Amino acid sequence: MKTEPGHIEKPLRSPCVSICVLDEGDLCVGCQRTGREISNWGKMDNEQRRAVLAKTEQRAREQGLIR
Repeated sequence: MKTEPGHIEKPLRSPCVSICVLDEGDLCVGCQRTGREISNWGKMDNEQRRAVLAKTEQRAREQGLIR
């Protein structure tokens, strides 16, 4: 998503749902982010965060958590 010049976009919020447990594949069972994605979230810009959110949605679909 492109923003207009001079417009400051708020940082996207973390998808954390306070179920913070990494499974054997290094995925959080709550938010579907990897350990690295979780630890890097605060350093990411919104474009990078959107890419992670797309991955988390795909992972959740693959696991049957969402349709």
